[in-house]
Amino acid sequence: MSEPTEPGGTGGPGEKPFLYVVVCAAGVAEGVGTLITAAQERGWEVGVVATPQALGFIDAAVVEARTGRPVRSAWRAPGDPRPFPAPDAVALAPATFNTVNKWAAGISDTLALGTLCEAYGLGVPIAVLPCVNEALAAHPAYRASVERLRGMGVRFGDPYGGEEQQAGDRGDFHWERVLDLLTPEA
Repeated sequence: MSEPTEPGGTGGPGEKPFLYVVVCAAGVAEGVGTLITAAQERGWEVGVVATPQALGFIDAAVVEARTGRPVRSAWRAPGDPRPFPAPDAVALAPATFNTVNKWAAGISDTLALGTLCEAYGLGVPIAVLPCVNEALAAHPAYRASVERLRGMGVRFGDPYGGEEQQAGDRGDFHWERVLDLLTPEA
């Protein structure tokens, strides 16, 4: 049922490292193209894994055109080829309250969660940009989940609650920060 099999799935010297971008259902998700472009400019090849609910927040056709790969949201059937190589890193952005809590609990009921759970076990670097409002971030389960994931080596950026944004303005979500978190200096 799981997808990746080992980190460093790019296959050979001279090939670009492969970044899985896991996208959750949040209003800022429509701006995921900003992250894709920034990652490509930094030398990554990108594949997008969306939660089923996130598909309603992104333009899959635009994402597929930018990455040259299908947006993944469901497990492939046995015998189907893998549409992505194994990841060299995973960026979870935007990360919602629900996904962070389920991931920390080891729940793997979507491809996105399965990817996150397995990436940890494979030793793949993972960075997270939460999109969680202050009220949800104050919940004890969320705080415990973030603490648990940090203890697993997951790198977190500052949470974004979206309170200051104007209608239609998603400019305050600092997509590039998740890439900064994946560098050795972060």
